[in-house]
Amino acid sequence: MTQDDVLDRFRSRGALLEGHFKLSSGLHSPSYLQCALVLQLPSDAEALGRALAARLPGITPTAVLSPALGGLIIGHEVARAFGVRAIFAERADGTLTLRRGFDLTPEDRVVVVEDVLTTGLSTRETMDVVRERGATVVAAVSIINRSGKASPVDVPFAALAEFAPPTYQPEACPLCARGIPVVKPGSRTPR
Repeated sequence: MTQDDVLDRFRSRGALLEGHFKLSSGLHSPSYLQCALVLQLPSDAEALGRALAARLPGITPTAVLSPALGGLIIGHEVARAFGVRAIFAERADGTLTLRRGFDLTPEDRVVVVEDVLTTGLSTRETMDVVRERGATVVAAVSIINRSGKASPVDVPFAALAEFAPPTYQPEACPLCARGIPVVKPGSRTPR
């Protein structure tokens, strides 16, 4: 699956949005990828999950861990492609943690899966959850890398597409200056 294939899939599903958006990072942008619109179709989710797993040749995880909410579906599909369990971390009192009986042991080799990586904060927090349990993060993947960096984390990283529209600090946002209303479509409260 090429980058063009991925972005065409987003366009055809109406998941590449244009306007004025407040990202989970707190930054503003004129473009937003609404992964939920692509992942709502099981055939798309499965194809993207298989493609992400294929980007990690030689990696043999025992588990896939995703941050809730955005990474849940794609994490499940990457785990299916690897034939391992899919678990997720969620916020409790503002901190990402394992709940619902999920656990990791020092023997676990974990791939961290996210839908879109912008600043990498959610991915790094999810990696911290793995390391706090004594397990090893063997790789991280995302459908979209909008960080502008080839390797935004300290483990092997792969994404299906690079997408880096401009982002702005709220106080320097030209869209705000023009009075265009801002929309917050993501799942995490901005910092």
